[in-house]
Amino acid sequence: MLGIVHWLMLALFVGWGSFYIYTIIRFRRSRHAKASYAGVKSHASTYLEGAVAIFEAVLIIGFAVPLWAKRVNAFPPEKDAILVRVVAEQFNWNIHYPGADGVFGRTDIHLVSAANPLGLDTADVAASDDITTINELHLPVDKPVIAYLSSKDVVHSFNVPVMRVKQDAIPGDVIPIWFIPTKVGVYDIACAQLCGLGHYRMHGSLYVQSREEFDSWLRETPPFVQEFAGSAE
Repeated sequence: MLGIVHWLMLALFVGWGSFYIYTIIRFRRSRHAKASYAGVKSHASTYLEGAVAIFEAVLIIGFAVPLWAKRVNAFPPEKDAILVRVVAEQFNWNIHYPGADGVFGRTDIHLVSAANPLGLDTADVAASDDITTINELHLPVDKPVIAYLSSKDVVHSFNVPVMRVKQDAIPGDVIPIWFIPTKVGVYDIACAQLCGLGHYRMHGSLYVQSREEFDSWLRETPPFVQEFAGSAE
């Protein structure tokens, strides 16, 4: 798809560029001292513009929309994927893992605070093993990831360029996305939507680890409930 679009752009660039140079030379002042107010009678440019519009419509309707829908909607089964919540706010990425039980703990907007940015209900049994981080997303390599995006305040955009992932996080909506990290490393997470004066510093890191390293990180990272209790003492 990208190749076809680039070939189209090349054809348009050469075609229109050549036509522009031709008109400059063909209708130069030294040859046509007096302007012609009748204009060009040919409809060739109209036919060319129509052909380009039809070609672009075929690309969009025949290729882009079906391929995009097929790729985006082909979510892997949750049992075979890593589940994670990504909650944006000015100007951080809050990451929420469901823990060993695979169930996200209950959240409540009335529980949101500086120490509990996700409003996680520490009294909920399902929340007892949940893990949270800020601006750090840890994932195992070669395993599908389903991320549920949302926002606490304004529209943000979760952007991981190296993974070709970009999706708006919209207040009031939970938008699922999925991708498969295929190479171990540390990659940038950026906000691709102007979200306020601190937009430039809304930066996170994606750590793609081997399965062993990821499992070790899960074991060594204390659950949020434990950290929250320690901060309250």
